[in-house]
Amino acid sequence: MISLDSTIIDSESKGIKMDKIELIRERHSVRNYEVKHIEAEKTAKIKEKIEELNKEGNLHLQLIEDAGKTYNKLLNKFAGLGSAPSVIICAGKDDETLEERIGYFGEELVLFIQGLGLNTCWAGTFNKMGADTDLTEGEKIVISIAVGYGKEKGKPHKSKTPEQVIEAKGDRPYWFNRGVEMALLAPTAINQQKFKIRLNEDESVDIVDKGGPFSKVDKGIVMRHFEIGAEKCCRKAF
Repeated sequence: MISLDSTIIDSESKGIKMDKIELIRERHSVRNYEVKHIEAEKTAKIKEKIEELNKEGNLHLQLIEDAGKTYNKLLNKFAGLGSAPSVIICAGKDDETLEERIGYFGEELVLFIQGLGLNTCWAGTFNKMGADTDLTEGEKIVISIAVGYGKEKGKPHKSKTPEQVIEAKGDRPYWFNRGVEMALLAPTAINQQKFKIRLNEDESVDIVDKGGPFSKVDKGIVMRHFEIGAEKCCRKAF
């Protein structure tokens, strides 16, 4: 089971250890990449992590080391995504929870990759036919994650205030506010941040999807960030 605390992850590129909250703060979407392949040792670690998350999330995340025609300027002229040496295809058996699971477990993978000194970008606009996948019958590709060494490290996105996303009555506990802080740093499609975080009277928490492109994927990503900040589970059974 994924740890709810800020478990330490090795950041090999810097020779230090970073916790997940530090990785959340450091990680930004990167759209332009160096023409540089990922080292074999790091590739092996990514594949090992993918295998772990696939089992836990009942998913089909697949690393493709040569992104090939998965990303190109024509398909991504609106997203502005440049070429990336590698891609993670995010897929699984199609059901009502698939997109949320992909967001939740995919973001865990994104933070792990950040800890390896690499850069990433969630990318919904891509050439599915150009991705060399080994999907089985009934599996659906939802989204992709570009992976590589960025030409730059990305920039913080413009964010809503906590008051714009919180639904709560009375005083809010520290752990909840910390969770919201991390949730607001979560990447969302076209930076839409169409979610609410509801604190119930019994101190349970609901992440509410407000709709929009890839909003269910966003919900899973936001949920994972909130849990890391709050060190409290708000995930319902998938």
